[in-house]
Amino acid sequence: MLPTASHVRQQFLDFFASKGHHIVPSAPIVVKDDPTLLFINSGMAPFKDYFLGNKPAPFKRIADTQKCLRVSGKHNDLEEVGYDTYHHTMFEMLGNWSFGDYFKKDAIAWAWELLTEVYKLDQDRLYVTYFEGDAGDGLGPDTETQELWRTYTTDERILPGNKKDNFWEMGDTGPCGPCTEIHIDLRDEAERAQKPGAELVNADHPQVVEIWNNVFMEFERRADKSLLKLPQQNVDTGMGFERLMMAVSGVKSNYDTDVFQPLIQFIAKEVGVEYHGTSPATVTDQPATENEKTDIAIRVIADHIRTIAFTIADGQLPSNVKAGYVIRRILRRAVRYAFSSLNQKQPFLYKIVPVLADQMRGIFPELKQQQQFVQRVVEEEEISFLKTLENGLRRIDSLEEGFRQNGNRIDGPTAFELSDTFGFPLDLTALIAREKGLSVDEQGFQQALAAQKSRSRNAQEAEQSDWTIVLESEEQPAFVGYDQAEAPARILRYRRTDRKGKTEYQVVLDQTPFYAESGGQVGDTGYLESALSKVRVIDTKKENDLIVHTVLELPQDLEAEFTARYEPARRAQIMRNHTATHLLQAALREVVGTHVAQKGSLVNEKLLRFDFSHFTKVTDDQLRQVETLVNARIRQQIPLDERRNVPIAEAKNLGATALFGEKYGEFVRVITFDREFSVELCGGCHVRTTGDIGYFKITSESAVGAGVRRIEAVTAEAAEAFVNQQLDLLGQVREALGNPQHLLPGIEKQTEEIAALRKQIDQFAQQSINQQREQLAGQVQPLGEVNFLAAQVQATSAEGLKTLAFQLRQAVPNLVAVLGAEIEGKPQLAVMLADELVEAGKLNASTLVRELAREIQGGGGGQPFFATAGGKNAAGLGAAIDKAQALVEKGLAG
Repeated sequence: MLPTASHVRQQFLDFFASKGHHIVPSAPIVVKDDPTLLFINSGMAPFKDYFLGNKPAPFKRIADTQKCLRVSGKHNDLEEVGYDTYHHTMFEMLGNWSFGDYFKKDAIAWAWELLTEVYKLDQDRLYVTYFEGDAGDGLGPDTETQELWRTYTTDERILPGNKKDNFWEMGDTGPCGPCTEIHIDLRDEAERAQKPGAELVNADHPQVVEIWNNVFMEFERRADKSLLKLPQQNVDTGMGFERLMMAVSGVKSNYDTDVFQPLIQFIAKEVGVEYHGTSPATVTDQPATENEKTDIAIRVIADHIRTIAFTIADGQLPSNVKAGYVIRRILRRAVRYAFSSLNQKQPFLYKIVPVLADQMRGIFPELKQQQQFVQRVVEEEEISFLKTLENGLRRIDSLEEGFRQNGNRIDGPTAFELSDTFGFPLDLTALIAREKGLSVDEQGFQQALAAQKSRSRNAQEAEQSDWTIVLESEEQPAFVGYDQAEAPARILRYRRTDRKGKTEYQVVLDQTPFYAESGGQVGDTGYLESALSKVRVIDTKKENDLIVHTVLELPQDLEAEFTARYEPARRAQIMRNHTATHLLQAALREVVGTHVAQKGSLVNEKLLRFDFSHFTKVTDDQLRQVETLVNARIRQQIPLDERRNVPIAEAKNLGATALFGEKYGEFVRVITFDREFSVELCGGCHVRTTGDIGYFKITSESAVGAGVRRIEAVTAEAAEAFVNQQLDLLGQVREALGNPQHLLPGIEKQTEEIAALRKQIDQFAQQSINQQREQLAGQVQPLGEVNFLAAQVQATSAEGLKTLAFQLRQAVPNLVAVLGAEIEGKPQLAVMLADELVEAGKLNASTLVRELAREIQGGGGGQPFFATAGGKNAAGLGAAIDKAQALVEKGLAG
């Protein structure tokens, strides 16, 4: 019987607990306050501040298992997932950490003890590496590590490694250092006899794999690529849990272990296929058999659902930007495998979530606690993508012959169309292309992408210089803004930041009253003032655990003592909105249900925005109840009960509401407004009594995504202004209707009259379409084996033009119709094809309409049988109509 994942994981944690390590929970996989990362991509990422010396570690020795995600940038394993035996998107990284305590000797000794005495791995199958040095960085070989390993194994198993393999760096900047890896040879005896394992270390062999990396963190890589010695020597180790399970289970694939088998067996049973395991053919470049394709799909889905489920549980919903887009890409990749390889035409992935939640409930309970919510989000995403997936695949199939004539390559504009129209990420198109023996013109795709204005304007990455030290200090920068509006401060460090041609400076103070953006609350603004200088702070953010103040210019006297002062009026309104957000959440849980959990928030001086888990619209009656409840609590003038440095266990016993996806330390801050109403873990700023809020008014309720609703509201003067605006608007409506005695009946009468007029207009439009249809049917001409029509018509809307095209399709067999119309001053084109013409593969409506749209200075697309385009040049409609026949003849000729 294979060892269980929970037992092997616990052995690791128990072993290091016996060595004096404090066991800590995994940080959320989604990164909040580190601008260099979207996701935790290594076990050390949550501890960066300890390595950099930005804050003291709470314990000298720590051990944990950390959820990690690698799908972009330097660490990108996506293309290998499911095809080989050991790469994954999400994985667990077992780690033991020393912050200025033990170093190489103990780390190596304990690693060997755990692997050989606890897990009882065969020493003859283990190989270790050490850093051979690098002249470019001025570093010699790590002979200390080499000598330490000679205590445990022989020289032929101690191998030198280059900078790529044995000098660990998380990114372009940050903590780094030489490392020693431990590899295991899992080949059978016959293979081992043919070739020594030492020759296959770091050679991407599927059965000779790295299982543990011990990094000796000694340096910080600066932006100028130089190395700076860290204040203390640290140990950062990472053992891939999934690979460890492969080693201790004696199998040849991570997927054959207890980590993945429950998921794999559920998927296979659910779709009605047999899983055949990992065979050598699936990890080579040879074409896969049908069984291997099925197995690959099952492995991909088993891997991807872990990533999808845990990132959603940790607070990241699928979207079209940044981290959300990464998750949407992975989800759509899994949907595509289920659709094409497992014949799943209906939502399927969401059914796997309960299996995963039960499997992980002991170590990562957050997924089980949000199981229903995660399932709903996944199902809605599946439904959305499945609507376009089949059309997109059909589009690729219809153009495949042309791709093969184009050097077996999908051109850039088509790849972009698949992304823009069908929601196919580029890597999904590349995956489909690879399976068909095609490639993708990625450069052409990028050019097409750049040519279109981005739908989401993300700020471009800032170029930053290294920190310049102004004042050395062993004390950690302090935040005093809960109690003080101003404080004396000295500048510890600064750096220059260039963004979009605009120069700003970021400043770190020894103490500050400025609140850094966190937990939805925006950062403070204000001033730094000395005897000679006064500079405005335009924003305050948190970078890891440093409070960073942004200024447009540096003060002249950097070494002077400053008064740091935030803007009190702005902070006061922010506090009103923040406290109102707490009251809103408590009221929603009371009125709508206890399933309500925060999924995002924004608190600034103008409004509050609260996103929460709920599957249907909050009714008007429920919104009124929530509003009434919040305002009642405001009138009660409940005093703030603020408790700082509360042990996390004690806070939970108080019933404090914690946010999924937030990382909490050993001690937390608890904000209470009535023990029976609102108790939350929160680091933000709040009023002293609820009465300070004044008045609370909800301004909107809407959907954000699957299973997530959003409420926006205002308080105090902004709430009064909103009510007055609504009353003014009501007065204007009454006046416009002639001041009827009863307003609603007057509006209803106007609505009925408008509906009657609209009905008449629709009838006239339909009559016009019918007349034109009969006239146009008489204008159809034979063109080769098809019936052809190209004409400029009268239409009052794009929908009317579409209706006319479909009616002609029903009236005339084997039709190719190109219709043009000027609608409200703008040109519109529509191309309609009979099904048999599309199936023949010679004509495609989307391709035709894009070519014709050039004449009207526009663009468009659609489905192979029907596509539309709009443009700017109505005068070009005639030229487009005239051009149509030649294009159709060319297509028919092949």
